[in-house]
Amino acid sequence: MNKSKNFKSSFCLSLTAIIWGVAFVFQSMGNNYMQPFTFNAARNLLGCLVLVPLVLLRLKKPALFGGEVKPINKRITILGGICCGLALATAGMFQQYGVKYTTVGKAGFITTLYIILTPIFGLLLRKKCHFTVWIGAVGAVIGLYMLCITESLSLSVGDLLVFICAIFFAVHILIIDYFSPKTDGVLLSCIQFFVCAITCGVIALIIEHPSWEQLTQGLIPILYTGIMSSGVAYTLQIIGQKNFNPTIAALIMSLESVISAVASYFAWRMGFLTQDQSMSAVQIIGCVVMFCSVIFVQLPFDKLSRRKH
Repeated sequence: MNKSKNFKSSFCLSLTAIIWGVAFVFQSMGNNYMQPFTFNAARNLLGCLVLVPLVLLRLKKPALFGGEVKPINKRITILGGICCGLALATAGMFQQYGVKYTTVGKAGFITTLYIILTPIFGLLLRKKCHFTVWIGAVGAVIGLYMLCITESLSLSVGDLLVFICAIFFAVHILIIDYFSPKTDGVLLSCIQFFVCAITCGVIALIIEHPSWEQLTQGLIPILYTGIMSSGVAYTLQIIGQKNFNPTIAALIMSLESVISAVASYFAWRMGFLTQDQSMSAVQIIGCVVMFCSVIFVQLPFDKLSRRKH
């Protein structure tokens, strides 16, 4: 890959990480106007609508996205979209509730643990787990302790909810890993957003009583998370990962956790967030340990070993 294409890919993936990191701020703002299921229903429905043009473009002009689109098996695609949508709805629900009771920065770092949890859960599916994952997992636990555990040795409700969210995001990734080779990834994502929106919408109508007033007052958070976080960022990810090293891509996108911490602090200082978003020295060190653990897990030790031999 030449330098210009390399720079283009890195730029697109960096924008993806920035958009996803800032999205945590808007998720927290969304809680000021509506309940979590209502918010997730609105943002995912908008995300689905944003991806529809991209799906049609990929089907008509696949050359723009790196070649031919895989043959679409309707049964597999619909089943995969339903499974992914239900997993995403569950993860999104825990995340949105968690953001209500913890800081945005902590939520961003804890969510990133799905990168370590995914290969560990993969053991249940008889997928091999490299020894670096276990080292990264230990580092992540240490960092999580420093970030979340208070002097009374207790974990806040918000931290626990976001950690459960990371578990379901890991499950979500494993489901995608199973279905995506069998169908088109963008179409699968579009369906999962739709299923997630319907699932959250039905629950919201039962327990939250949403109103148009809530949606109009929280329109900015919905627009950002629906259009930018789902539609734009997903498109940038597809463009950025085209013929690009997947390990480097994952490393760049994991910066989302750092972006969320920085963005939340400035949003709090500017008055957009009411909850104190500052961190103690120990918590900052915990973030660094967690981030280093996430990066360590993604380093290509196998390739380096093979080159050495």
